[in-house]
Amino acid sequence: MKAGGNIQGKLLSGLFWVLLANVLVKPFWILGVEVGVQNAVGNEAYGFYYALFSFSYIFNILLDLGVTNFNTRNIAQHPQLITKHLSGILGVKLCLLALYLVVTFSVGLLMGYGSREFGLLALLTLCQFLNSLILYLRSNFEGLLLFKWDSLFSVLDRLLMIVICGCMIWSPLRERFNIYWFVYAQLAAYGITAAMAFTVIARKAGLQRLRWDWRFFLVILRKSAPFALLVLLMASYNRIDPILLRRLASDADAGVYAGAFRLLDALTMVAYLVSVPLLPVFSRLCAEKKPVGDSVRMVFWPLMLFSVGTAVACSLLAEPLMRLLYHGGAAPYVPVFRVVIFGLVPIGLTYIFGTLLTAGGHLRQLNLFAAASLVLNVVVNMLLIPRFGAVGSAYASLTAQGFMAIAQLLLALRLFHLPAATFLPPALRELRQAIGLIKNNNTNQ
Repeated sequence: MKAGGNIQGKLLSGLFWVLLANVLVKPFWILGVEVGVQNAVGNEAYGFYYALFSFSYIFNILLDLGVTNFNTRNIAQHPQLITKHLSGILGVKLCLLALYLVVTFSVGLLMGYGSREFGLLALLTLCQFLNSLILYLRSNFEGLLLFKWDSLFSVLDRLLMIVICGCMIWSPLRERFNIYWFVYAQLAAYGITAAMAFTVIARKAGLQRLRWDWRFFLVILRKSAPFALLVLLMASYNRIDPILLRRLASDADAGVYAGAFRLLDALTMVAYLVSVPLLPVFSRLCAEKKPVGDSVRMVFWPLMLFSVGTAVACSLLAEPLMRLLYHGGAAPYVPVFRVVIFGLVPIGLTYIFGTLLTAGGHLRQLNLFAAASLVLNVVVNMLLIPRFGAVGSAYASLTAQGFMAIAQLLLALRLFHLPAATFLPPALRELRQAIGLIKNNNTNQ
């Protein structure tokens, strides 16, 4: 990976395969299966599930403690460590599962959860563990720049869920379908995907056996701790809205928010998928002390044009879109959706510049920004939910996302000395270059 052109080629190849696989599968999962499930079980049951899912997701970082992001960055910079890390980190993941279960259920008790909540939460925590395991296994493919394999395992779980859930919600079984069936389908799909991903990466790495080394365990946790804190804080300010809605309003409000948020969740997948090959590529460039401007430019304008254009179009078409998705009527969802969809713009910026700052090792600043975003989100939620319900929560989410994006953008400009031309549209950049050539020619004459 010596030539800059080769890195650019790897980035383009990674973007192509990851986007292709996910564009073919995940929109159907989010807008077909998830919508079908919510329509089948109703807003109250789905709101109950979504609030507990968000609760389990916040503590998901305890299953990883930043190991996945650390591993992607480290393997991209030192590919020869793949066998040692794979063997040791899998043992670490099992220990983290025990920590995750203790903390999640302890906090649930403090929040007053009863047997109804804990019954579903137990299944969701197992789903979170399997999903975390898949993400870790994929980080090895990403670090080795094996983006075709990463693309396959980024969609296999959803593809399996589409088949399983489709057989239930679009068949006579729909009459007996409940939210627990949906969770069982996730468990089966995650389990199969994790087993297949492990088999492939073990062969690629030449893994002979798993090992346990306390010193390795402590070194990995120490190095990944800043990544862990960042993921925890970002998960909190992104997922705390339905939890606060359920506490300060109702399950139904949480369900409406989940319904309005779903399309943003689907569209955000584009920005997330762009960031997947960005982290190993940025990490390689930073390790080799090469400029990152060309790679940033390659993704900045396409992603911003997509984000701004899509957000405006969706806001204008909010009512027909919500009517198309939900059988119970669009009215509750439309005002919430018109606000949350503009989160697509700051989320896109965060996936570019947050990834760049992560690759550069600037975790302390990112953690400070994320902590401030979490506090901002909670304060605005508590002020607005009692008066505006789910709409107030939507404004709180957008406020926190906007703050995080602007802070990361300004920090990246200062630390990486990105030229202004990086943020010019391609046509203006070419015009600027042409003017510069004309001036140089006139000076030489």
